[in-house]
Amino acid sequence: MALACAPAAHAGCLDDIRAAGVMRVGNGLLGAHPSLWQDRDGVYHGIDADVLSELTRRMGLPRSEFIITEWATMVPGLKAGRWDIILSDTNITQERHVLGHVLFSTPYFMLYDYIIVPQDSPIHTLADMKGKVIGSVSGTNDSATAHRLVEQGIGASVADYDTFGDPFIALRNGQIDAIVVDQGTLQAQRPHFQGLRTIGDPVFYTPKPQWAKAEAAASYRLGSEGVVVREACPDLLAAINTALAGMRADGTLRAILKRYDVWEPQQDHLIKGPGQD
Repeated sequence: MALACAPAAHAGCLDDIRAAGVMRVGNGLLGAHPSLWQDRDGVYHGIDADVLSELTRRMGLPRSEFIITEWATMVPGLKAGRWDIILSDTNITQERHVLGHVLFSTPYFMLYDYIIVPQDSPIHTLADMKGKVIGSVSGTNDSATAHRLVEQGIGASVADYDTFGDPFIALRNGQIDAIVVDQGTLQAQRPHFQGLRTIGDPVFYTPKPQWAKAEAAASYRLGSEGVVVREACPDLLAAINTALAGMRADGTLRAILKRYDVWEPQQDHLIKGPGQD
């Protein structure tokens, strides 16, 4: 997949957004730091808010606004024209591109997992994980990573929970030995659960077997998040990609991620170089 692929025959959407005077942005708000949350005055903060502010300015749009929705309605709402883009921690995947008939921007952030233990845990290396129970969140890429680790002998079993806070409660209560979640979730939970540390290097997402070849050929690194637009909006996608390229080049994206303590060197390499998979 070329991230900016789209047939040239479409008239596009950017002029309509300019005429309306606002770019409407679908977001499945979880209220979680560091992605997006509201303060008591209703002002949005977080990575999504800062990225959107920069996109709006660099694209020369009068203003933009978040429209908060359920996760399941984001793509249907986009296709129905209820919002112009989705900016909501959406992982770029070939499956979503091909089967969902949507386009993704170049990436602005990448999620990957960590193995997390209490500060006083006897677990210090991957070898120490033998026989241990790993907690994660049902239905997430994090859970898929946890199950893959168990298949590799790193851990004995996985306990899947319904929310991102539940594994941390279970870890504090001694019901599990470790947690596998992404670095954004870890950062969001640190204020509520003191004394956490990670072991080993980041654990990167792996594709579903049936999509492995397509993901290997893609220009982004799996786990990267992008802005989602309709197939009929190549001009909008091009404008977003131009703005994101400028934000990468002048250090704005790095500064945003550092502001929320989620920048690591991997975040500067979301687009593959020649010959990389």
